Amino acid sequence: MKRANAMHSPRSKAEPKAGYHHGDLPRALVAAATRLIDKGAGEHVTLRAAAIAAGVSIAAPYRHFESREALLAATLAEGFRDLTRRTDEARRAAPDPLQALVASGTAYVRFAADRPRLYRVMFGPECDKASFPELMQAGRESLGVVQQAVADARVSLGIAEGDVQRIALTGWSLTHGLASLYVDGLLADACTPADLDATAHGMVVTLIEGLRKRPGAQA
Repeated sequence: MKRANAMHSPRSKAEPKAGYHHGDLPRALVAAATRLIDKGAGEHVTLRAAAIAAGVSIAAPYRHFESREALLAATLAEGFRDLTRRTDEARRAAPDPLQALVASGTAYVRFAADRPRLYRVMFGPECDKASFPELMQAGRESLGVVQQAVADARVSLGIAEGDVQRIALTGWSLTHGLASLYVDGLLADACTPADLDATAHGMVVTLIEGLRKRPGAQA
């Protein structure tokens, strides 16, 4: 009789674990994939590995992600959103437009230093970014912070409104170059971890000074 009661119990093996909600599954899988990347296992991010790390069934990810690349794209999109949050918070906290430009650039480099493995994958070839509109949009939003910072500082920089995008791309390329060189270990002799923020700060200041002193700069 006890066996019969157990067989007819409303709780079965197919029932989700306590605290599990279907609506949280995509986010849980993205968080799990992010942890794998941060631990240095980015090349091993698979739907199976993410499911195990998230504590769900092996089949569960397929309800939301059709492939490993789709999960990776969602994970990298969240990485870009985190980058955007950090740089925009730094921009908004600065007391004036020029310092906001410096702060956002420094925050960009700091993000790369704090999360080097994720940063590499975000800008690497592991995912065909053009195939995933959400990822492309997240990347554009990170550039949007730089564009806004340059637009806000346009008068102080002495640049025309039509030059904002070009200068923003220049600034982004500058900070991205420093960040990439740093996380790839190519600045070990020139820039220590303790010097990184000051180096990033000084580099953006140099760009600002060059823009303000160039021939033809608007008064």
